[in-house]
Amino acid sequence: MKRISRIWRTSRPALACAVVTLALTSASVAAADDGPGPFGVTAAMVATRQSVRVGALFGADRAGKPAGGHFCTASVVHSRRRDLIVTAAHCVAGDDGDLLFAPGYRDGKAPFGVWKVGKRVLPDGWAEGQHEDSDIAFAHVEELHGKQVEDVVGGNGFATGTDTGATAVTLTGYPDRREAPITCTNKPTLHSRTQQRIDCPEFSGGTSGSPWVNGDRQVVGVLGGHEKGGATADTSYSVVLGAEAAELYKDATAGT
Repeated sequence: MKRISRIWRTSRPALACAVVTLALTSASVAAADDGPGPFGVTAAMVATRQSVRVGALFGADRAGKPAGGHFCTASVVHSRRRDLIVTAAHCVAGDDGDLLFAPGYRDGKAPFGVWKVGKRVLPDGWAEGQHEDSDIAFAHVEELHGKQVEDVVGGNGFATGTDTGATAVTLTGYPDRREAPITCTNKPTLHSRTQQRIDCPEFSGGTSGSPWVNGDRQVVGVLGGHEKGGATADTSYSVVLGAEAAELYKDATAGT
């Protein structure tokens, strides 16, 4: 089934302790420094201090009634102002009005608050031509109840220039037909000089913007890029985070 940029605007387990396996593509067990194994298994995400840094994006019209209304994924990354999220550019570009970010969202509830998305920082390559090699963006979220989002859920690092496939990465995202996040660990490979790919089942519409996090809790990829994330739910893509991503992060954190 053709996937359209993983932003199908349609859209369930509570904070369970069990991990429910959804699909299996490999029985390989990860090495100790690569994170949890086995590779290529997609499962329901258990809520942890790290996983709640990932959240769902909603349109402003879903305030107070988020269930079934999320369309993309984003995650908190560290900045001095402690208010920064990263996602795919195609999730936040355009004139779609105000957006909301709900970290740790599940089952229609936002236990860590619903944060209004403010200033968005997009690369020139996307703003000027929607180039797939520039499909990454940052956004600042507004203060809520006197706190910044990173003060509430923490934030991952953001790393550029890492070697694709040097270690495994963990993807966490929100399919728009589910009300809880899913996760998968695997080793990415190069698709081209500027794009990387990973095989993880069930990352369907809504997972655009999902962070690729390495064992050092650094975002080293963001689901998007080639075919706006991929034409099938089992193979996902990300821009290779190089000089443009580094400059974008610098711009997003400048003066903070």
